[in-house]
Amino acid sequence: MSFTLGMVGAGQFAQNFAPLFRAHPLIDDVWVTDTVAGRADALAATYALAGTKASFDDMIADPAIDAIAIFTQRWTHAGLAVRALRAGKHVYSTVPMGIAVDEIGEIIDAVQQTGLVYMMGETSFYNPAAVFGRGKLATGELGRLFYAEGDYVHDMDLGFYDAYKYSGGAGWKATASYPPLLYPTHSIGGVLSVWDTYVTKAVGIGIPDTRGDGVFDRDVSMFDNDVSNATALFEVAAGGSFRTNEFRRVGYPSHIRESRFRYFGTAGSFEQVATAAYWYTREGAQDVSSLVATHASMSVDDPLLSGVAPELRAAFVSGYAPVHDRSRIPAELAALPTGHEGSHHYLVDDFATAVANDTTPPVNAWTAARFTVPGIIAHNSVRRGGERLDVPDFGAAPGAVALRPVSTSTGVGVDTY
Repeated sequence: MSFTLGMVGAGQFAQNFAPLFRAHPLIDDVWVTDTVAGRADALAATYALAGTKASFDDMIADPAIDAIAIFTQRWTHAGLAVRALRAGKHVYSTVPMGIAVDEIGEIIDAVQQTGLVYMMGETSFYNPAAVFGRGKLATGELGRLFYAEGDYVHDMDLGFYDAYKYSGGAGWKATASYPPLLYPTHSIGGVLSVWDTYVTKAVGIGIPDTRGDGVFDRDVSMFDNDVSNATALFEVAAGGSFRTNEFRRVGYPSHIRESRFRYFGTAGSFEQVATAAYWYTREGAQDVSSLVATHASMSVDDPLLSGVAPELRAAFVSGYAPVHDRSRIPAELAALPTGHEGSHHYLVDDFATAVANDTTPPVNAWTAARFTVPGIIAHNSVRRGGERLDVPDFGAAPGAVALRPVSTSTGVGVDTY
């Protein structure tokens, strides 16, 4: 059954998803609201949306709107999600799920009590490296996975300054100090979407910023944060560990590849850097770069990207990789640009399908919590001098998850989630 969607937030990232939601055959109408009214009007006009709502309250009070998609600043997501669920709306939320364990628990409670769909839009679940890793694990070629690494290396100078200025107004420096480990899902998600386990312990190490420009200054920061680069080590219930890096001051071409992953198993291993990827066995190394590389589906100068900072545009023009299954994407979406290493089409389609068919999406509330909570605890560890801390787990989603393939058979295994 098709449904009507309301988008909350009409900023830079929403520009990439409005046309996809509008085009999906299971979504009838798309409405939008923003605290800056002109932005909502512009988004609605650019993509021929159904119209605008004066406020978030008006949107969730409208019985004609069935679902809400949250594209607001990252520390606001949880509160909006809970209010929308309690108002009877399905929820799609950009990352992170929340920035405190208690508010993540409130989302799970609301999902349990209402029976509504919650999905976090984590791009790394559909990252070609993760798709490749799931395929290798499923065929047994990895053997037992015992260690992994996930990095999200995005330098502030490559678009984040402009993004925070766009969203934060005159006080943007207070928000630009957002703690790296409270935005952990692009690194953790690419590990735990392959490794079917959860985190039990966390240790975090943070590096205080030294640039001295008022960003990552505890006297300015609304988060009391001066850490711009952070590393976390996690112990998992399946036996083993993984490490993540969340770097915001780094000499690295994040416009080429923001997230990168490594998986080490007893039979085989996978390793990725900015421009290459390799599959290893005891017999040797195989260059699999071509299998996990996406190919631009549009120009960075396309007018559709006019609302996106130039430094960020490369992340939004990626196409599919050979390991992706293009056939499962509706033709209406496949004709439009995707982004973040081919993930955008899958994100929209999985949410639309879950709402329309009353099924559980892959990155549901419980999975989203497992991608998010470890980072929160690792940040607490940073604040406590690297203390080893317990990580609470909310469990797995109740019932069977409807599985939909993301990858094709390319000689590297088939991913069935």
